[in-house]
Amino acid sequence: MSESKKLLRGRFRKDAARLVKQFTASVDYDRRLYRQDIAGSITHARMLAKQGIITDEEAETITTGLVAIREEIEHGLLEFDSELEDIHMNIEARLAGKIGDVAGKLHTARSRNDQVALDIRLYMKDAISSALHRLRELQTVLVDLAESNREVVMPGYTHLQRAQPVMFAHHLLAYFEMLERDIGRFLDCLKRTDVLPLGSGALAGVPYPVDRTFLAQELGFGHISQNSMDAVSDRDFVVEYQAVTCIVMMHLSRLAEELILWSSAEFAFVEMNDAYATGSSIMPQKKNPDVAELVRGKTGRVYGNLMGILTVMKGLPLTYNRDLQEDKEGFFDTVDTLAVVLDVFNGMLRTMRVFPDRAEQAAKESYALATDFADYLVRKGLPFRQAYTIVGGLVDHAMAEGLGLDEIDISTLRSFSPLFEEDIRRIDTMASVNARNCIGGTASEQVAAQLVRARDIIEGGYVD
Repeated sequence: MSESKKLLRGRFRKDAARLVKQFTASVDYDRRLYRQDIAGSITHARMLAKQGIITDEEAETITTGLVAIREEIEHGLLEFDSELEDIHMNIEARLAGKIGDVAGKLHTARSRNDQVALDIRLYMKDAISSALHRLRELQTVLVDLAESNREVVMPGYTHLQRAQPVMFAHHLLAYFEMLERDIGRFLDCLKRTDVLPLGSGALAGVPYPVDRTFLAQELGFGHISQNSMDAVSDRDFVVEYQAVTCIVMMHLSRLAEELILWSSAEFAFVEMNDAYATGSSIMPQKKNPDVAELVRGKTGRVYGNLMGILTVMKGLPLTYNRDLQEDKEGFFDTVDTLAVVLDVFNGMLRTMRVFPDRAEQAAKESYALATDFADYLVRKGLPFRQAYTIVGGLVDHAMAEGLGLDEIDISTLRSFSPLFEEDIRRIDTMASVNARNCIGGTASEQVAAQLVRARDIIEGGYVD
């Protein structure tokens, strides 16, 4: 009799149809949980021995066998069998082949339901840790880029129209703030992931004197599930991870979109390094920002994974249902996608070239100082709405004459308002940005403070 028939024979007189075996198998993708599964099983065996449910010798035999299996997997020596369905049964079958009947004692006081719930929580804790590290790396790259271009002025945009001059560093630090919120969301997700489900059994708990506190401490969990039915059926933490990642990807997609625009000839603020761009199949002059475009594209893929798990969960009665097997492929894909996107984004930004002269020239164009002209009149005592109307007319005149605001002579300015004096010439792009010297503003002094704060955040680690 095959190992699959031995392990899950139960009441069945017939083996499952081959198509059904293929349809229900998950080992092709859940095999990546092997480290977590073996770690959980070793701890479970030690707990069983501690509680006198199995002997110390049996626990040691089981542990030795599991360690050997882990090494086999890591060296590519274990051949996975899809007929055994998943990673859990593959490891259990291999353990039985190595140590004999004592392997069957490992599953005492445990179900595959709380076993898989444990494995995916352990895996997710590692995934969150990895995401946090990569997000900090990207924040560091943004701060480095901002500091090396801290004197560069560029146009700020609303409706993708030039609006007011801003510091290039200020623009980059906006994404630092977004990523900081993402880090906070991952830390918050970690709180709800950090709950031990092992000991819940199939759904009702277990009829053995298990020590769940010992399990939690040994496996590094800060909390223990308080309802066995919820513990085996809960995938909220998977949904939450997917949702947080969607927000991260949305932020990265926004930045990718700006880099795509900035690298075009129409903007020409930046240029991607050759290592992070591609060419055209027929146009030899082309340098395409394909990396940024793929980041933007993969955002939709991650959104789809979130919708997938939400749809799987929406109609499930308590407790475990086989639908929950569908919690992993999309989740694993999201973990992998986020990791590679953050890595490639780090490299792309770190090697990107900035063209300060082009950015500063654009900041001077399109009458971006119009608001400063209105503020000038306000400081002379005029209500803002009147100043707004006067400067609007002035801009219309300048456009008709093909002039910039700084090119209009003083007599013409005074024809629009007698409040204009020669000191209006002091208004330029740098004066404009430095006038906005409020907390969170784009003034050089404020940007310098923002950079110090950003460095302090990076060096301070994570605040839970």
